[in-house]
Amino acid sequence: MMNYQLGLIGFPLGHSLSPKIHAAALKACNLQGNYSLFPIPPEDTQALKDLLARVRTGELHGLNVTIPHKQNVIPLLDELTPTAQSIGAVNTIYLRDEKLIGDNTDAAGFLADLKRFVNKETGKQVNRTALVLGAGGSARAVVYALLNDGWNVTISSRRLEQAQQLANSFTGYGLQVTSYETLQLSTFKLLVNTTPVGMSPNAEFSPLPENTSLSKDTVVYDLVYNPRETRLVKNARAQGCSATTGLGMLIEQAALAFELWTGHTPPREVLQKAVE
Repeated sequence: MMNYQLGLIGFPLGHSLSPKIHAAALKACNLQGNYSLFPIPPEDTQALKDLLARVRTGELHGLNVTIPHKQNVIPLLDELTPTAQSIGAVNTIYLRDEKLIGDNTDAAGFLADLKRFVNKETGKQVNRTALVLGAGGSARAVVYALLNDGWNVTISSRRLEQAQQLANSFTGYGLQVTSYETLQLSTFKLLVNTTPVGMSPNAEFSPLPENTSLSKDTVVYDLVYNPRETRLVKNARAQGCSATTGLGMLIEQAALAFELWTGHTPPREVLQKAVE
């Protein structure tokens, strides 16, 4: 019987819930296997190469990739799926026909969870203007998902040139870039935080400046899921906004990656229970 050896590359990884999710997925699908953490510092390219070599030899059957390696791994892969290519970031790696493939399940995972949340909270179509905070690998997946779903998207990042770079890789969509200083939050119906600001152990921080006021009909989606209620989500709820963390996205992208590795579809509610 196949014994699936799976894992996650990133740094740091102490906060990760992925092992719990994938252990539950293996069990629910009656599969043998393990899901391990591989913390690799941003500058250690050799360690990345060595780990990917273990996928090539079949010792590992699949890897997830998180901050800060979603773009670092690209030059070390043989091929990207069209989705990963368009996004310019990889969160899932597997071997197909002796080729190391980079894929991205973040975009589909985010969109599925966003739609579930918006429908549950508002039950109606919201005005489709979105502000995305951050311009890293996760921001790329979120921007890709929103643009393909017909949203008007504006990106804001502390490093404006990084936001501009991201905008340049999605030409033809009318992507806007704005600085943190000039944010007009009232013009957006959806605010998505893709930065790690507010992640445990620095849970007292918010990516928005202190005393930022939001309009009540703004939907706030924070990709950070640890703590369960981030400072951003707390502040938004206090102002009467619908707000959620990225736990649903985490589960959704994990389930999609698990399907790519094993061919099995884990029941989402089982994964949800595993992290509650």
